[in-house]
Amino acid sequence: MTTLGKSRCWARTHPLAVDAALATAVLICMVVGSFAEPDGEHGPSWAWGTRTPDPLSLLLMALGALALFFRRRAPWTVLAATCAASITELLTGEPRAPVVMCAVIALFTVAATTDRSTTWRIGLVTMAGLTGVAMLSGSLPWYAQENLGIFAWTGMAAAAGDAVRSRRAFVDAIRERAERAERTREEEARRRVAEERLRIARDLHDVVAHHIALVNVQAGVAAHVMDRRPDQAKEALSHVRDASRSALNELRATVGLLRQSGDPEAPTEPAPGLSRLDELVDTFRHAGLPVEVALGQVGLDLPAAVDLAAFRVIQEALTNVRKHAGPDAKAEVSVVRVGPNVEVTVIDDGGQGTQAGTEPNTDGGGHGLLGMRERVTALGGSCTAGPRYGGGFRVHAILPVSTAKGGTA
Repeated sequence: MTTLGKSRCWARTHPLAVDAALATAVLICMVVGSFAEPDGEHGPSWAWGTRTPDPLSLLLMALGALALFFRRRAPWTVLAATCAASITELLTGEPRAPVVMCAVIALFTVAATTDRSTTWRIGLVTMAGLTGVAMLSGSLPWYAQENLGIFAWTGMAAAAGDAVRSRRAFVDAIRERAERAERTREEEARRRVAEERLRIARDLHDVVAHHIALVNVQAGVAAHVMDRRPDQAKEALSHVRDASRSALNELRATVGLLRQSGDPEAPTEPAPGLSRLDELVDTFRHAGLPVEVALGQVGLDLPAAVDLAAFRVIQEALTNVRKHAGPDAKAEVSVVRVGPNVEVTVIDDGGQGTQAGTEPNTDGGGHGLLGMRERVTALGGSCTAGPRYGGGFRVHAILPVSTAKGGTA
């Protein structure tokens, strides 16, 4: 950032200091101007003499400069006060002191903070009022240079203030348009990405549905002719193999379009399930959490989605017990088959910590319970979680097996 830019930034962040400096500079200029007097009548036109201002003029200059310190907070009040001080000086001062400088600065501030029509109305009133008082009072003729100077300076203050306001509004409009264009560009990019992902998802569904339907038909043919026409069954199974291979290749290619350049490679190991429950429980036991497991006859024919969901619910629940329950907490895991459903229950006693051992602040920033509910609900099941009577927390998930088996992609 350049020195000029740093100065502007400092001025924007310290407006009172800027106004104090401006009031001081105006006061110095008025005091110096009140002691200087042109010697045009007794010498060259460029020569200057000295004069002694009235004490009232010095007081009016001090009051006018003090009023400028509040020009940003109350511009209209400051303009009225400086105009009153200027009119008082024009009516009583002899020789006159340049108190009207305060009114010029105040008029500029008002013009820079209001609209154009108001600027010109108040500007004309200020110019006419100060110039009229100056022409009708004092020993100078009405066409004196000092009187015309008041008219010129007040007019230029109003015009300069209006120009500053217009430029500020223009810059703000450009900045707003640039920000709006940037937001629109980002929204358009996100919309296009979402549309492209939706198109890829539709293509993926079409590809998978086509090949799975083909596999289903060929498998039915193979089962029908297996005993009577082994050669035809073999050919049908060959078609099944080719269709499944083609489906996997197209699935891999389509999903690859959705991966980012820095995404990790897809795992090659099988998805976890209840067959790895002992390994999961051992990791928590080694971490200091006693866990008891009651595994009923759930069967080995669970659908992969149900098997994975049950494993993830237990994993998330035990993780939350380890994070949120007390240091002496104990957990119990139960997985049983009840009719067409698999019921997973994880409870803890809370230890010496909070009663809501698994996830005490369900309205907080954690997403454990929300993720479990979404995973179970996606399979047509239900998941409840809440504090237990007497302390601890309970997570209970019901996963329908029959619905998951009969579901289609």
